[in-house]
Amino acid sequence: MPHVTVKLYPGKSEQQKAQLAERIVKEALGSAEGSISVAIEEVSPTDWPFSARRRPSP
Repeated sequence: MPHVTVKLYPGKSEQQKAQLAERIVKEALGSAEGSISVAIEEVSPTDWPFSARRRPSP
């Protein structure tokens, strides 16, 4: 079973997270419920890797 991990800042309700997971499976990937698992991880802005926030200039 394919697995998708979503990392986001804290503050979303459980309902919002469930809706996001459902939309990822059904709308973005066009798959049936139960065919893909989705994990949602909350990451504090201070713990987010520097490279994810800003890419260094070339």
